[in-house]
Amino acid sequence: MWKRLFGLFFAAAMACPLTAAAQTQNLEIDGDHGKLSAVIQRPDNQTKYPMVMLLHGFTGNKEQDLLRTIANNLEAQGVASIRFDFNGHGASEGSFQDMTVLNEIEDAKKVYAYVSSLPEVTSVSIAGHSQGGVVTSMIAGQLGTDKVKAIALMAPAAVLREDAIRGNTQGAQYDPLNPPEYIELKRPGRDSVKIGRNYFLTARDLPIYEVSAAYQGPALMVHGTGDVIVPYTYSQRYAHIYINSEIILLPGFDHGFTQDVAKTAKIVSDYFVKQLLSR
Repeated sequence: MWKRLFGLFFAAAMACPLTAAAQTQNLEIDGDHGKLSAVIQRPDNQTKYPMVMLLHGFTGNKEQDLLRTIANNLEAQGVASIRFDFNGHGASEGSFQDMTVLNEIEDAKKVYAYVSSLPEVTSVSIAGHSQGGVVTSMIAGQLGTDKVKAIALMAPAAVLREDAIRGNTQGAQYDPLNPPEYIELKRPGRDSVKIGRNYFLTARDLPIYEVSAAYQGPALMVHGTGDVIVPYTYSQRYAHIYINSEIILLPGFDHGFTQDVAKTAKIVSDYFVKQLLSR
């Protein structure tokens, strides 16, 4: 009899997964250059919740430890999140060579439109790492303070405009006035990627801080002082344009916060919990 009861219990458990697992949803959203692969994590036993969009950086993806850890932290504290791969990245459609900051902004706007239309979402905030931080700041400026509850910029790569003006992007050199069809960027231990001409042409004229300044809601900047890809002074400049901002400089941390990803993720998730749930 006990074996039969155990069998019935096991069958029921397999048919009805744990609630926590049921709160994670894989989906596709129409982006600027095809379908975007996305993951939504929802807090357990809540019918209403704030949502945080998590944006990866240049050549990154939604499965990176930093974004996954932030998402898990938020879920545990009652905040939903969506992470997605930009066009040409990860599991999303599109060619990396066709990617630009401008079409990543359009991708992010489409994701924003999707999550903001969900009836259970009470507000939308945005966090971004590296180039995703630039996209975060610019989409917040374009959408406005009334539509974006709070933002967090992690090592925001506003240097990308100066790189394009100089004709040197992460060590790949080119004529900034007449860039080639593509530049092949070598990455030690990883496959090389081709950056298209339009990336450089559009990056050269990006009004990053001018557009970003139109947003004046709560803003957090987190940056490592050991970041040699994007100096922390770029976060300091963001702090000057945002009236309601905080900046946290992590001594010796690199661009990917590899010295302590969990610490960085906790700083960001705690900030959102404070902004979204304590009011």
